[in-house]
Amino acid sequence: MSMAIFGFGKRAFSDLDEREILALAISAEEDDSRIYQAYAEMLRDRYPASAAVFDEMSEEENTHRRWLIDLHREKFGERIPLIRRENVSGFFDRRPLWLTKHLSLETIRKEALVMEATSRRFYLQASKRTRDAAIRKLLGDLAAAEGGHLSLAHRLGLTHLPADVKAEENEAAHRLFVLQYIQPGLVGLMDGSVSTLAPLFAAAFATHDTWQTFLVGIAASIGAGISMGFAEALSDDGALSGRGSPWIRGITSGLMTMLGGLGHALPYLIPHFGLATGVAAVLVLAELWVISWIRWKYMDTPFLRAAFQIVVGGVLVFLTGILIGSA
Repeated sequence: MSMAIFGFGKRAFSDLDEREILALAISAEEDDSRIYQAYAEMLRDRYPASAAVFDEMSEEENTHRRWLIDLHREKFGERIPLIRRENVSGFFDRRPLWLTKHLSLETIRKEALVMEATSRRFYLQASKRTRDAAIRKLLGDLAAAEGGHLSLAHRLGLTHLPADVKAEENEAAHRLFVLQYIQPGLVGLMDGSVSTLAPLFAAAFATHDTWQTFLVGIAASIGAGISMGFAEALSDDGALSGRGSPWIRGITSGLMTMLGGLGHALPYLIPHFGLATGVAAVLVLAELWVISWIRWKYMDTPFLRAAFQIVVGGVLVFLTGILIGSA
């Protein structure tokens, strides 16, 4: 597990000085402008009017970038430090562009909502950390610009969507809640359900002893839960991202990890090896189905694609455990 997962190797937002905050804002605006432009290109043939909206949003981000560069030049000179959002703990990662090629217009709109909401929070937090009047004014203006856009649903001309700006803000808040709590729990459930398969079934087929297998499963589940809990808690303090208490996220992720592993460990309390293994295998399939459903319901992943990804990965790990245990 890389050091960056535990938050090491990244800068804490509270450690950035005013020059670094401006540099970070410049690179973030550049990234967002490119993302909006990519959305526009993806939509241009099917939805030319919507593509024009994302062209406009891309240009807005470019305008913000120019403002930030002008202020940096005035305050600190020509050389801009190289710092990006992936270098700072607590920044929400944007969805990689190669994963957005087949997104629907509605899903793209939701992605853009979260981008604007997280950008606004960044500028609000950044403005509180500077004592320079000009920098504080610009960061505050940018926060207002990110939060003051007209309803994106209306700008895109969509129907059957929130009827006013307030409803759309509530929708953005809901999506942030999903990222705060559903996502850590889902990551934990996936890790617990999949990563414990190999050691559990390796022990089962190596020993044919249900009690020893149960002990291995319990140890693997609790160990994975502790590891994932600390990884989530230390990855982001929540101040910049708005993802809430790191310890609540850590506990959520840790408990779901343990739950995912315990699901197929508990059947080995049944003393008959064949029956216990059959029940465990059925529960594994149920766990993988639940994970696929959650990804479809909350993470905008098509169900068949989510099921294929999870089932293939789970089956490979499952077979690895059986092969190693049978060797």
